[in-house]
Amino acid sequence: MIVHTPTTEAQACAVVKSVVDSATPLTLRGGGTRAGLGRPAQAASTLSSAGLTGITLYEPAEMVIAARAGTPLALVQETLAERGQMLPFEPMDHRALYGSEGEPTIGAVAACNISGPRRINAGAARDSLIGVRLVNGRGEMIKSGGRVMKNVTGLDLVKLLSGSHGTLGFLTEVTFRVLPRPERLVTLQWSGLSDSDGVTLLSKALGSPFEPMAAAHLPAGLAGDTARTLLRLENFSDSIEYRGSEFALLLGEYGVPERLEGTTPTELWRDIRDAAFFAGSDEAVWRLSLAPTSGPKAAAAIARMVPGARCFYDWGGGLVWLAVPADNDAGAAAIRAALKPLGGHATLVRAPDAVRAAVDVFQPLAEPLMRVTAGIKKSFDPAGIFEPGRIYAGI
Repeated sequence: MIVHTPTTEAQACAVVKSVVDSATPLTLRGGGTRAGLGRPAQAASTLSSAGLTGITLYEPAEMVIAARAGTPLALVQETLAERGQMLPFEPMDHRALYGSEGEPTIGAVAACNISGPRRINAGAARDSLIGVRLVNGRGEMIKSGGRVMKNVTGLDLVKLLSGSHGTLGFLTEVTFRVLPRPERLVTLQWSGLSDSDGVTLLSKALGSPFEPMAAAHLPAGLAGDTARTLLRLENFSDSIEYRGSEFALLLGEYGVPERLEGTTPTELWRDIRDAAFFAGSDEAVWRLSLAPTSGPKAAAAIARMVPGARCFYDWGGGLVWLAVPADNDAGAAAIRAALKPLGGHATLVRAPDAVRAAVDVFQPLAEPLMRVTAGIKKSFDPAGIFEPGRIYAGI
């Protein structure tokens, strides 16, 4: 496979223009760590952002950072950390789940809307993304957004492009707002709760004014023999002490929580962020998004239909990470049947190529929404050269 590695936006535009007439499909690549995300690539060549690196703007006082799309995520995070700042949305690292190598890039974080446990409070990647530069399917350079939050009139292309998985264009530069790093992190842990009780506790905590920044429930056998229900508090020490005491009162019916600090909870939240509990297995891995209180119901229904299913809950129960045996259909029919009455949707995150080609990786759309999706794709990429079929077959 031919790999195009432009080092300038002009070169990227030239590459795209060179394949438009022949409608030669391109797969887009950053660090190569998330190649298993979406349906299998259906492209004859690759357009890589590896040559587009470097931080182009960093204004700590304005809490804004911009970088070329191929810039390693680690470099962005290290640069921010030096000034006591961070990306708000705690982006997931897929390398543990896929067993991949390379370095995650900031462009892929934007293109795939990659977020982590802090999403429930700080929002997703797209909520912090305020500007992009990209090459569309005509080989034209487009700029949308800017370097301040209130800069959008009309269609917000920035939010549209985040989560498009490269199907609408090739990102060359992205701009994010950032936040100060918290002074202290404390995790409150309750042990031995059932899935239902654990998620009920998390929902009650998230409905309080005491602002947990992350909330997860790990069933027994996943991170130890005992179930663990976790709330993460961030901020100044005085604030954490106050909120921790208030949570102990508010949630007293569940017992006295253990307070965790230091390396152990940091590693635990990293494993939750990266779904690392399912690393090294040959199971198919799904993400289920639904109302938090429906999470345990969905998991129980799926477990009855798919022997060997196991799961854990993030985002207060609104995100269920599910691992099932990777058979021919990866349990897709049973999973979506269980979710249908609950109003949720499911995304197949990891499975063999044959399975990802045979089932709907992303939640199927109703026909009117599919027409809208196809129309948006056509407007950005008339020849259909960017990642054809990556999200939906035929688009």
